[in-house]
Amino acid sequence: HTVSAPGESLYKVKGSKHFGYVWTVRSENEIKDRLEEIKKIHHSARHHCYAWKLGLGDDRYRANDDGEPSNSAGKPIYGAILSAGITNVLIVVIRYFGGTKLGVGGLIDAYRTAAKMAIEDTKIEQRYVKDRLKIAFPYAQMGTIMSLLKDMNLSVESPNFEITCTLETEIRSSELDGFMEQLNDLVGVETEIVE
Repeated sequence: HTVSAPGESLYKVKGSKHFGYVWTVRSENEIKDRLEEIKKIHHSARHHCYAWKLGLGDDRYRANDDGEPSNSAGKPIYGAILSAGITNVLIVVIRYFGGTKLGVGGLIDAYRTAAKMAIEDTKIEQRYVKDRLKIAFPYAQMGTIMSLLKDMNLSVESPNFEITCTLETEIRSSELDGFMEQLNDLVGVETEIVE
């Protein structure tokens, strides 16, 4: 899942204000630009804590406490990202101190809640990882191939229908193996994953 529209929320506790912001991001440079942007808007805020996650693996993320006690801000924000099951996302929670200390437990709860509220106020879009597949087949297999593509609701791209036919399609990575098995059962059909 990825964020399709930026979200913003406000969570107040004991006089402190926590503004939560969510953006779709594709690179660390984009993250850096968004952080600079929000720091200009909220230049008088005491803390600009954030977490981000890129891609599908577990290795491209960061959580930053920005001067709050260790693991009291960035980690709870990152936990909200994981709970929501989203990626390619940056969440920043801006804190304006309200005069009453929250303690580490209170901070964790405040940052987690602000991040969750920002996510809830954001439109989330489900996207699938896809592979591009090039299929080569004899003209005699045309009906079978086209029927398979239609049954799986797959597009036909770059068609070339001559003695040896070729076409390309995009398929969800999770469905690729099953589709390839069906194609491998057909005589004279060759497949190639296109980068």
